[in-house]
Amino acid sequence: MVLTFKRLRDHAKIPSRATESSAGMDLSAALTEPVEIPPHEIRLIPTGIAAAPDCKDVMLMLCARSGLAAKHGIGLVNGVGIVDADYRGEICVALINQSDVPFTVTDGLRIAQMIAVPVILPKIVESDI
Repeated sequence: MVLTFKRLRDHAKIPSRATESSAGMDLSAALTEPVEIPPHEIRLIPTGIAAAPDCKDVMLMLCARSGLAAKHGIGLVNGVGIVDADYRGEICVALINQSDVPFTVTDGLRIAQMIAVPVILPKIVESDI
């Protein structure tokens, strides 16, 4: 599988793996100014990139970074995000601050991980079973 990325903002970072065997690719914030997430609030953070897998039976799963969660209480608001294979818009990450202190997201901060996951696309039928 080939996963192609397009920068939608000049300063956006193309996702990368920390090591050759890392399952997740780090997604970074692409901001023109810092974004503060007050305690127990949500902010949508842009990554400045779009993705295009070369097959339709895959999804891009967005997961929290364990360091942000363990050290700062920052996670994904929906637990796991899903980017469909045919979505070509900007990938944004909905972060929630689960702590009691504000957290500031800065440009280039690694905010999530993205994992390519195979998907079974069943034929949908109606029945009275």
